[in-house]
Amino acid sequence: MLQPAGAILSELFPASPRDAGWTGFVLRHLAAPKPVLWVQERMAILEGGRVHAAGLGGLGSNLIHVEARDAKTALWAMEEGLRCAGLGGVIGELWGDPQALDFTATRRLAVAAERFGVACWLVRLQGAANLSGARERWRLASGPSAAHPFDHKAPGSPRWTAELFRSRHRAPASWVVGDEPADLLPVAAEPSDRALGGWQRRA
Repeated sequence: MLQPAGAILSELFPASPRDAGWTGFVLRHLAAPKPVLWVQERMAILEGGRVHAAGLGGLGSNLIHVEARDAKTALWAMEEGLRCAGLGGVIGELWGDPQALDFTATRRLAVAAERFGVACWLVRLQGAANLSGARERWRLASGPSAAHPFDHKAPGSPRWTAELFRSRHRAPASWVVGDEPADLLPVAAEPSDRALGGWQRRA
């Protein structure tokens, strides 16, 4: 599986507001079984839907959900959460390109994540990839599911396409990510990239 880059700020751009494929990708990078703080701006809820704890499996019982009235409040809640080393991660969903989300705001999140050792995922629904202090920036989309092992007409394990288009830790590349044992398949990378030890197959 693609190894997480550690306690950093990662910015994620879903293919569309209603494509929730990014959720499965992010949850696999969180430090279980610690609680997770999930902050949703009001507009993100209206456009993309409210997180449903019961649909998150074991994480649901450890989920702390915050509904923020605007982006400024959401960013404040995320930063406060990052100061709590007892959390397994902080996820924040923002809609569009709010004025409060500038380089300074992302820089504050990045510094807090690294200082207190808590991974942070900033999910940009319909947002533009403008100036940011994020250490990694991803584009995520749902892909065709894997083949079902017993019924070729039924969907198998979910898969996503993951594009790392900016990173301070490893070279940009694209992958197909899924739940099956060979759950990370590189689909594009620079031939000379020796830092692509960032992906491996699970034993």
